[in-house]
Amino acid sequence: MDLTDFFIENPKVALGLSGGVDSAYLLYAGKKGGADVGAFFIKTMFQPAFELEDARRLCQELGVELHVVEEDILSQEMVRINPPDRCYWCKQKLFSALKKAAAALGYPVVIDGTNASDSAEDRPGMRALGELSVRSPLRECGLTKDQVRALSKEAGLFTWNKPAYACLATRIPTGRWISPEELSKVEQAETFLSGLGFADFRVRVFHGSARIQVREEQFDMALEKRRDILARLGELFPAVLLDLQPRG
Repeated sequence: MDLTDFFIENPKVALGLSGGVDSAYLLYAGKKGGADVGAFFIKTMFQPAFELEDARRLCQELGVELHVVEEDILSQEMVRINPPDRCYWCKQKLFSALKKAAAALGYPVVIDGTNASDSAEDRPGMRALGELSVRSPLRECGLTKDQVRALSKEAGLFTWNKPAYACLATRIPTGRWISPEELSKVEQAETFLSGLGFADFRVRVFHGSARIQVREEQFDMALEKRRDILARLGELFPAVLLDLQPRG
């Protein structure tokens, strides 16, 4: 099966649009294939503002209406206490909300952007998707991340080279309760570093402090901008650390 076949067999679907590479290409492919693809962005504390901005920009460029579903993700206790399988409980809550919103608008099938490069072994969230009967067309059609990027570039999508981005909850160590305040601090810190020119980096919480992970080629820039980083992130965290293990 290829994507053309998938959208012929499923001409009316609701897509969980994250603003990232994979779901962006699915929206493009579905629209190109003549399918009615409803774009749904689930807005929670785990998604930074730029993801919603990218989703809105994409929908505007493709002429698709974006449905924003707001969800209080921390009302789910198994998400809030942050166990090793937090992603399972998170996906259960988010895609249950998406399915309800999609059904109300007449969409019988829900799809997401999981691709063939994503391993089910280390992704408990994929188990939740299976239980909710969420389809993953890219994975079903054998399309890898690299192939999706190449196809996105060919299609002229601005998302084609967007770095992979995991939700803000991944910045909090497993077992540490997730709070709105800490998520906000992480988002502010990452927004600041992005504005300084850093790309594909993380600000992780480490015993309450900020641990910055950058790619090896950006170590020099981190040292050059050390004073600026300490001044801003020092307002948010009691200590600011640079991880000497480069982000791979």
